[in-house]
This record gives sequence, C-alpha cells and structure tokens, in this order.
Amino acid sequence: MGADLENLVSPETRFFDLPDGVELEAGRRLAPVRVAYRTWGVLNEAGDNAVVVCHALTGSADADRWWAGMFGPGRALDPDRDFVVCANLLGSCYGTTGPTAIDPASGRRYGPDFPPVTVRDMVRLQFALLQHLGVRRVQLALGGSLGGMLALEWPLLYPALVRAVAPIAVSGRHSAWCIGLSEAQRQAICADPLWRDGRYAPESPPAAGLAVARMIAMCTYRSRASFDQRFDRRPQDETGLFAVESYLRHQGRKLVDRFDACTYMKLTEAMDAHDVARGRGGYEETLRGVRQPALVVSIPSDVLYPPEEQEELARLLPHAELRRLDSPHGHDSFLIDTDALSEMVVEFRRRVELEKE
Repeated sequence: MGADLENLVSPETRFFDLPDGVELEAGRRLAPVRVAYRTWGVLNEAGDNAVVVCHALTGSADADRWWAGMFGPGRALDPDRDFVVCANLLGSCYGTTGPTAIDPASGRRYGPDFPPVTVRDMVRLQFALLQHLGVRRVQLALGGSLGGMLALEWPLLYPALVRAVAPIAVSGRHSAWCIGLSEAQRQAICADPLWRDGRYAPESPPAAGLAVARMIAMCTYRSRASFDQRFDRRPQDETGLFAVESYLRHQGRKLVDRFDACTYMKLTEAMDAHDVARGRGGYEETLRGVRQPALVVSIPSDVLYPPEEQEELARLLPHAELRRLDSPHGHDSFLIDTDALSEMVVEFRRRVELEKE
C-alpha cells in the first residue's frame, strides 16, 4: 500500500485473535488469525439485539464513516437499541488477516501466497467473533455488494442465529458479466511492471495497475446518467483533460493510498466464487430454503448488479420483499442515498417485529 497499514486502521478498532486460526473452504488451516472490528451500542443481557453490518470490497470496520447516514436514533442502525457489529473481512487489509499480514512460516507478508478465501469463510470468521462477544441472536444481517453476499450466506450457514437479512445491490451468484469485469481489473494490476507475480516491496506497490483497476471499477459503480449529470463533456482545466478523466484518475490515486493490490486480487476472486448453491444442490432449491424474512434492495440504475438479479432473489426467497432505491447514481447509490435506504430498512424491521408478535 502507498500508506502505512497502521495509519489506515481507526483508533476505535478492536481486535479478536484466534491463535489456532480457522479452517478454510480451500482445505487449509490459516493460523493465527486476527479480526479487526468495531461495535456501537450495548449488547443486552439476553444477547439478542445484535445487528451485523457487512462491508463492500474496499470497505473497513468503520461503518459509521462509510455508512454514516444509516446510524442514529430512529434510523436503520440505532445504537440506543442495537448492538451493531462490523468486522473487517477476512482477506482484507484494514486489520483482519489478509495478504498484508505476516506469514509466520516465512516471516514476510503473505502477498500472493495468501490462500484463497470465500464469502463463507468470511461469515464463519464473523460468527467466531460474535461468539466471542456473547451474541446469541442476530436481529439483522445486512450489506451491499460484497457485503450483500455475506448477508445472503448468514441465514444459510447459521439459520438458528439470524432473524432477518437485507442483501442490497447484489445477486445470489456472480454473473459472467461481473466475473469478466473483475478479471479485467486483475489483469490491469498484473500488467503493472511492479507486480512481478505479486512480489513487491510495500514501499513500491503496483500503483499504476491498482489505480487503473479502480478506474475500471468506478465506471461500473456509477451509471451513464450519473456521469452525464455530474461531468457531461466539461473540460477539467487547461491541461485538456475532461472532468470525468480527472475524476477517475483521482479515484485511482485515492485507492492506491489506502489499499493493497494483492488484497484487491484475492477479494475480487472471492466475489467471483460467490454462488449460494455451490455444494448445496440446485440454485432455486437453495434460495427457497431460506426461511428468514429478507429485504432485497434493488437499484434500477445499477449496471453491475442489474435489477433483474434482485427480482430473481425476491422471487425465490420465500419471505422476501423487494424494494427499489431510485437513484441515478448506479451501484454506489446504497452508499450515497442513505436517507431513503435507512427508511426502507426501518420499515422492514418494524414489519419483522410485528410478525414476531
């Protein structure tokens, strides 16, 4: 990374260590393992007021920063009522064990030798954290994009623990479209001369490749209408750059300063492997087996996970309701239009509570 990892982890972050590590789906035991996490609110005596927030690809445990509009009295995540937990994902670079962590066998960063991880591995590690914290019931597991994948896996892995889920802007399995876009981004990193099969000095990361990968991604996180509305064909300055070119270059540089290229590779590969039916039987059968109430949120302007994917989820999940977040901003709308999203989640949770009574 272009910045020191310790400076990227917020001072409010806490850590949970598993000296014996975890068994991964790939058949390898990863040990030791550290989980970086944050909490808001207080766990009640019954241990049943937990809400699990799952972050997206380049997110962190700091949900109150990247999802600030969801927090507060009467909002989707209310620390006066909820014990909110957000953990940095396995394989990430904000404090949880990932490619930037030290491999005890070699004494150097794992880098490309970090084993493949899956969405299910991530959820199982979060479950271990919840056990450590004393959680006995999760009222809601929610997240968008990669976080939405975790939200879908929670009721399948731990049906007795989870009361309700809210997968946002996501599908039940990664499409060829998404896999292709992920591969284009990974190849942008691999084309950087500093990549060298993933071996690079921390002070000399493959910045150009990671920046280009981010630029590709940003074109899928927004929509054509959003770009036209914000940039049109306006020049940025006397250099001759269009405003949209300047924006994409800026976004690329920002990610280089806060993320790791090998981490980006590993996490996008985990997303590509996402398929709720893998090893469980038929796709429709697997989704129909989810008994929990589900709030499926679709974004009509999303070109990465288009509305038909959420419509399919809502049709196959037996107790699902589909809500549309109308916004011109594409996939990233769940991070931008949080007032509307929070209201949807609040209404959903109210209905779930009424049904329970």
